[in-house]
Amino acid sequence: MNRRELGLGVAAATMSLAGQAAAQARDPAAVAFYDNFNDQLARLPEALQGDVRAFYEMNGWRPVWTADRMRALGDVAARADRHGLAQGDFFDFVGLAADPASSEMRTTAAALGYARVLSEGRVRPETVEDLWEMQKNRVDLPLGLNDALSQTRLLAWFESLAPTDIGYANLSAGYIRYRKLIRDGGWPAFTVGAVIEPGASDTRIPILIQRLVAEGDLSAADGARLTAQGLVYGSELQTAVRGFQARHGLVADARIGTGTQRSLSASAEDRARQIALNLERRRWLKRDLQPERIEVNTAAAIMVYWKDGRPVHSNRVVVGTPENQTPSLEKPFASVVANPPWYVPAGIARNEILPRGPGYLAANNMFVTNGQVVQRAGPTAALGYVKFELRDSYAIFLHDTPSKAAFNNAYRHRSHGCVRVQGAIDFARLLLSPDPELLNRFDTALDAKTTTRIQTGREIGVRLLYWTAFVDGQGRVAFREDVYRRDEKLAQALGIAVSLPRPVDDGRTDRNDVGP
Repeated sequence: MNRRELGLGVAAATMSLAGQAAAQARDPAAVAFYDNFNDQLARLPEALQGDVRAFYEMNGWRPVWTADRMRALGDVAARADRHGLAQGDFFDFVGLAADPASSEMRTTAAALGYARVLSEGRVRPETVEDLWEMQKNRVDLPLGLNDALSQTRLLAWFESLAPTDIGYANLSAGYIRYRKLIRDGGWPAFTVGAVIEPGASDTRIPILIQRLVAEGDLSAADGARLTAQGLVYGSELQTAVRGFQARHGLVADARIGTGTQRSLSASAEDRARQIALNLERRRWLKRDLQPERIEVNTAAAIMVYWKDGRPVHSNRVVVGTPENQTPSLEKPFASVVANPPWYVPAGIARNEILPRGPGYLAANNMFVTNGQVVQRAGPTAALGYVKFELRDSYAIFLHDTPSKAAFNNAYRHRSHGCVRVQGAIDFARLLLSPDPELLNRFDTALDAKTTTRIQTGREIGVRLLYWTAFVDGQGRVAFREDVYRRDEKLAQALGIAVSLPRPVDDGRTDRNDVGP
């Protein structure tokens, strides 16, 4: 007998002893439910059977879904769209009513299945990302459902399962706005074509104005006034386009080139679905966050430092290329290293450094020891003047860089997977500033040009995330291109059809930039 069969046997024995003794006190419906429990359970998806069995064990193997509770469950289902979910994917109330013999257990299975999605997501993140190592959310759903029913707080319990942080709440509200946009007809399709330069005239200007008004980059009144002025791409409309470009992570130069046109061509339905994908990603994660933490959005190439539960500092960063993606990781921050040497990973050494010969190594202050290529610390070293070490991070870390120009690009996916931090020295000082002694050690090491590791003396979490849709500081939904094609893969796993703009690289590749 395997473990699952043993579990069924124990459940059956428990029912036999506890259930039969009380059978005479039950109504006929309860007796019928008890007698057919195992047959009904076997018809449910196997992934739900354990939770359903545990739930009814808490309830003495009795039916629980009264008319009042079913009405409350209907209220729960009606809010599914707030989470980017379709009610019909989880609840078939017509079908439940049509088959009273199975409706009790199928209702429980539907409730627990929906609860699982709200609390943990619909898909396992490891199946749609090559490396995903973050702390998942976990909830005792049978116990929670039992308590919610007994305390008559079903809706409140379900809503507490999804993330309650402001990022999720704002994105949820954004999803509702975009669904309303779709019901109202969305926005007209913008045709990709020749570049529209500031001051030029173009037949697509009326469509451009409607597009900007739809998402709030331009007010309806201003849109109507500018439309009446004809086909000229004037200064006021340029200001609105700059806002659109900034919201999409593009160069805010008012020039409507390839990248801007691709973003303009996305439909309202595609943007709503992109928001839904990002709501799903957020549901994967544990709910309790450290009040002090570093978060890197690898899709946007932006880092935010949180202190006392508030965002207090942000930087641009450079992250991995599509071929060398920065993974989704959650690791403790370990230490700051001043003047770090670079121990070059074998793949980079083999493919990009050693083939250039000993002259290249000498010119870049590199040497080989025990088969390992090492770059000495210095002003031109790939790690710059400071490295932020993470514990057990697959050689992924944050660091300074001598290649500062890339921070000015909108497209900043240029590294081998590590995270290059703009203003890294100032950021290191910010992290060390609570302890003047540690800060002094860091500054002294920088001045002396000595390699020095400085422990922060406190736990700071680092989260490498992939958000392609989020709410910006002005309350607008901001979008980023799916550089790593993770939206595409997640959409396939969820059975969602989505067509998103492809990114445009707006900067030249530096052949000599071989940093991590």
